[in-house]
Amino acid sequence: MATAYDRDNIFAKILRGEIPCDRVYEDDHVLAFRDINPQAPVHVLVIPKGEYVSMDDFAESAGDAEIAAFVRAVGRVARELGLQDPGYRILANHGADSHQEVPHLHVHIFGGRPLGPMLVRT
Repeated sequence: MATAYDRDNIFAKILRGEIPCDRVYEDDHVLAFRDINPQAPVHVLVIPKGEYVSMDDFAESAGDAEIAAFVRAVGRVARELGLQDPGYRILANHGADSHQEVPHLHVHIFGGRPLGPMLVRT
């Protein structure tokens, strides 16, 4: 069962202008801004402007223009921040097991230092 979209989540408030952000990129479909609690020297969040909880929700419900704009924005932001070489990490969490903190689809872009292994085996 899909999680319902919460219009009071922090990203919805940022999109409505109720909470400020350090904007990196914006177009008709996407907003990218610096994370307020960065986990790397470069830590940017990229979010669609539509009401989507997760990647599967977005892939199923978003229009082609929204999907293209989102994917292009992730690449553009990484390029504009000079992260292509030596590299960067893209992360999207979904649900409780992944520790998704905000119920609005978002992709983290991390870079600016060696990031280490993605997951620790237990």
